[in-house]
Amino acid sequence: MTQATSLSLENSLQVFFYDLLQDFNRKSHRPLPNEMIYYASLVMDNLGSSEKYFEEVEGKVREKILGLKLLESFQLPKEKQKTAVKDIGETALLLCGYFSESLNKKIIDTKYYNEVGIRAYGVLNSYVPRAYNTPNFFANMSRHFLDVTQLIALISEKHEQDPEQVFLITSAKKAV
Repeated sequence: MTQATSLSLENSLQVFFYDLLQDFNRKSHRPLPNEMIYYASLVMDNLGSSEKYFEEVEGKVREKILGLKLLESFQLPKEKQKTAVKDIGETALLLCGYFSESLNKKIIDTKYYNEVGIRAYGVLNSYVPRAYNTPNFFANMSRHFLDVTQLIALISEKHEQDPEQVFLITSAKKAV
């Protein structure tokens, strides 16, 4: 079989990630609700670009300091706080899931980022008590944060084993 005949094109990375997450979720001893899988696939698609992990401060580009951003968010007006904690939660979700190996080389480990993400989603629930037709959706994301990151980590491991697969899907997305 040639590479061209074995290539499966998806319309978006979100669909690609959803299918992978759903496949791993079905094999889980404690499957997560479909809404969480859908949300995680959106996060993976939205934050699929590395520049989303950085910010510009005083003309310099640096990594987001999520714990500090969470503390600072409590001083923001309600709408800006909602946006900030959502960004913090989503960034922590992907860092702890897909990029957890990179955190092992840092002083601040995955446990810290897990706690920041869990807290951010808990705060977000107070602003958005219902999402995806689910009451307390973000409170549930907070409770199942570690489970979701484990599913995302499985995709990271799969990507390490077959890096061309995600590259081909990404290239196909750009061509469509």
